[in-house]
Amino acid sequence: MEFLSLLHDDKQEEHHQKHHIEHQMFQENTLHTAVLQGDFGLTKQLLTTNPELSKSLDSNGSSALHLASAKGDLKIVKELVSVNSSTCCVLDGDGRSPLHLAAIKGRTEVLGELLRAEPGATAVLTGGGESCLHLCVKYNRLEAMKMALQFLKRDDRLVDWKDEEGNTVLHLAVAKKQIEIVKYLLDNTTVQTYARNANGLTPLELLLQSPGDLRDMEIKQHLEQRTSSRTELKKSTTLDADVSKTSKNHPKKHKHTDWLSRKRNALMIVASLLASVAFQAGLSPPGGVWQNDFSGIANGTSRIDRPHRAGKSVMASTIPSKYGQYMVFNTIAFLASLSIILLQVSGLPMRRRRWMWTQMVIMWIAITAQTLTYFITLINMTPKHVEGAVYHVARTSFFIWLSLMGLVFVGNITRCVLYLLRMHGYIEKKERGIQVYEEDEDDDVL
Repeated sequence: MEFLSLLHDDKQEEHHQKHHIEHQMFQENTLHTAVLQGDFGLTKQLLTTNPELSKSLDSNGSSALHLASAKGDLKIVKELVSVNSSTCCVLDGDGRSPLHLAAIKGRTEVLGELLRAEPGATAVLTGGGESCLHLCVKYNRLEAMKMALQFLKRDDRLVDWKDEEGNTVLHLAVAKKQIEIVKYLLDNTTVQTYARNANGLTPLELLLQSPGDLRDMEIKQHLEQRTSSRTELKKSTTLDADVSKTSKNHPKKHKHTDWLSRKRNALMIVASLLASVAFQAGLSPPGGVWQNDFSGIANGTSRIDRPHRAGKSVMASTIPSKYGQYMVFNTIAFLASLSIILLQVSGLPMRRRRWMWTQMVIMWIAITAQTLTYFITLINMTPKHVEGAVYHVARTSFFIWLSLMGLVFVGNITRCVLYLLRMHGYIEKKERGIQVYEEDEDDDVL
């Protein structure tokens, strides 16, 4: 009998524990549901009954404070942090704290309340190593960033904190072309403009390598204005000393690197344009193409009486010699342009000056061939009664073009000769700083 009594007691205790667990889970689910629905009364009642519910997490690893912060319910957030402020630092299943969610959603008032309740929450990072400031910049939340900076009180450690890719908040703001955030960071914080990310780029260098934008000039002016200040130069001295310790063989880039990058971009744009024009000219020759088949007239004396087929060039049938010249020069322009594009995307080390001059010579050939193609088309499409005037204009323009090409040719030959004389010691070499030419894929941006 005693055995049966003990067994009965064990079953009752097990049933009681099961009932308690189910009741606890029901309360947890009810708390999360109340927060999602914005039911402040029920939320307060549940927390008063069982304050430990504030620590409970749902299936996604989110606490009630996570949900309230993302939703922006300030009243419920105040109630939750008054019960337990430590949940401000808890990360959910995505590696984000309530503070991170408030920053992402731009919940400025909630962000301020969380920081007042737990100032140390600013030091909590996401699973990707991002601070709340990184998230404010990443999602373009200027007001939320201002609120966070008020609690930091110009603390360099978090402003200059780097994420997993080595980017500070200034790197992110510059990369995303967020002018207002860039200006605020530069004017109101001590963020370093000489900090380098994992790719070894400062914010200014990152801007120069990004795709062109109308906002670039303004951002560049603000960065250069800041870097020229004495305070920043003193700070950069310490930073450069640290960089030199870790990488002694990393000299500064010479300004010629920027020159080469601009030349590459210009050549790519012009080559693409010329290739498009030459391609279209090859498919649509002057006079168009025949629209139908024609077997010809046996005793016809005119060239249009000769047989032809639909889709063939009219100019090739009527004036074949001129058509041959037209296609020769157009093909030269087309292939020269494609050659430049191929060299640019080939991945070969094309950042040396000699390679750049080679590509420029090819570009001269392409432009000259395209110009001759235009003149041939113009002359042969002009009616007889105005042919004399057009021929005179074309001849004058052609000689002016030749003179210009000759001037450019002589100027570059002179530079080449001077270079050879300096190289062999006949002329004193110019004093130059260290030049570094690097082949970065990120530079291949139009």
